[in-house]
Amino acid sequence: MNKLLLALGAMFFQQTFVAIGKALPAVIAPAIIADLHIQAAWVGIYFGITAMGSLVAQLGCGSFIVHHGALRMSQISLAMIAAGTAIAAFGTPLMLVLSAIVCGVGGAVSTPASSHLLSRVSSPRYLPLVFSIKQTAVPAGLLLAGAFGPLLTEWRDWRFTLILSGVTCAVFMVMLEPLRKIFDTDCDPTRSFRMSDFRTTLAEVLGTRDLRALSFACLAFNGMQATITAYFVVYLTTIGYTPVAAGFLFSVSVAVAVPGRIVWGWLGSTYVTPRFMMATLAIGMAASAVLLATAHGGWPTLLLGLVSCALSATALSWHGILLAETARAAPDGMRGGVTGGVLAFGQVGALVLPLVYSGLLNWTGSYGIGFAVCAIPALLIGLQLVRRVTSPARVAR
Repeated sequence: MNKLLLALGAMFFQQTFVAIGKALPAVIAPAIIADLHIQAAWVGIYFGITAMGSLVAQLGCGSFIVHHGALRMSQISLAMIAAGTAIAAFGTPLMLVLSAIVCGVGGAVSTPASSHLLSRVSSPRYLPLVFSIKQTAVPAGLLLAGAFGPLLTEWRDWRFTLILSGVTCAVFMVMLEPLRKIFDTDCDPTRSFRMSDFRTTLAEVLGTRDLRALSFACLAFNGMQATITAYFVVYLTTIGYTPVAAGFLFSVSVAVAVPGRIVWGWLGSTYVTPRFMMATLAIGMAASAVLLATAHGGWPTLLLGLVSCALSATALSWHGILLAETARAAPDGMRGGVTGGVLAFGQVGALVLPLVYSGLLNWTGSYGIGFAVCAIPALLIGLQLVRRVTSPARVAR
């Protein structure tokens, strides 16, 4: 139990710092847009590039996790996020593109590495709860980014905020070093990366029915989350909120995802099937996104806050259930790689849906239409899961 708690704590804080680094460009986007004189649609392009880097990294990270160990790869993830945020502070188009790639690759390794580690030290029955607790690090990171990012930017500037985030990632990376002798005991130095790893991971994910279904669900859910994360604060500033007020509302709504993930993980480990839980979340996030699309400056802050909280409790709270089901369906010794493969499909969603949103924004000038359109994949997945909810949970090839 002590080993599980230590691992859970280390992975929680690792993912918190990674989430802060990845979310900051969106949270302080109004300041970046104003300073660099760029269009808001470029926010979606930045996160699209990030998703592209993540897609490649997650498909190929399995061998690196086995070779170096989950703790070492967690440190590498933090180092790359630190470097990526520092690079973005230069503010040139080339540096922003490079930052998106580095942060995408670095952030991609975080979840597969933590899943690999925690699946070794926790009971299979309680994986949904353990993974949900660990994944509360992401909304915790978003909350901190939303609360302090705009304030630090207003106090100094957006470059200072990004650099400070990078420094905190680097410090925690060093703090993890003593834990390597405890948790990286399963390293296999003979395992090396091969280009065929991409094909092997894809074949395993697409060749297993449950993993294939989880991959498509991850695509829809992660795409919805990426769109909300990228455009929520910017959207609020267009309907009358100041950047600080928009960041605060973002933080308040994201806070709901922290207990939300734990509750969904507990329910999925005890009273309902994980598949039913995912179906409920899918339909809930689609409905919440459509409601957000109808928001305007005349709405009371309380009403907008309630819709935002509902969106946070669904679109930002599905991870623990889906990752636990992925770990259960994965073959022994391949949990990290297979998790990366499933998450790679999520990165396809994170690549495509923000770009779709960006295109619709340029074409129509409306922020609301993009939210409604990007909710369609989640709705379709939810309806599909409802149809299958009475089927037995098994891995069928």
